[in-house]
Amino acid sequence: MARVGLTPQRLTRAGAELADEVGFDQVTVSALARRFEVKAASLYSHVRSSQDLKTRIALFALEELAGRASDALAGRAGKDALVAFANTYRDYAREHPGRYDATRLRLDSETAAASAGVRHAQMTRALLRAYRLAEPDQTHAVRLLGSVFHGYISLETAGGFSHTDVDAQESWLWTLDSLDALLRHHSAS
Repeated sequence: MARVGLTPQRLTRAGAELADEVGFDQVTVSALARRFEVKAASLYSHVRSSQDLKTRIALFALEELAGRASDALAGRAGKDALVAFANTYRDYAREHPGRYDATRLRLDSETAAASAGVRHAQMTRALLRAYRLAEPDQTHAVRLLGSVFHGYISLETAGGFSHTDVDAQESWLWTLDSLDALLRHHSAS
């Protein structure tokens, strides 16, 4: 019999919180069971495995981040949209480091196609409309933005920018200015 109050949704949210506290890589069914002071076996009626739990957390985090990004983009275009979008990702990673790591989990094709990851790609393409990029430049730009945002965030959260006197925020703004200039340069005539 399932323990009263435990649902896949509650376990997913608790797993996301655990990921923020201990790191996404450390999330397991056993660790989550300890959080609820139950045996791991009692959670298997709600989640199939630690991998299933991680996938659920990834889907939850992608949805949560997509909602924030969508709100940030509303009514914005061009550089204003680019900065709002980038700051949403960076802020989310700072507030929810485990959940942010979960958004990077490799999903199988079917799960990925049904996830909010699709919304992220659509929002990226929407913000690029102001730059009037034709294909394949638009696809290159989507990949560039994802790479720069994730790379910068990963290095910053790992302490990679703490060894110089130049403030990371100053570099972040310089990076966003540079991306805007690059995208405008490649803009279709």
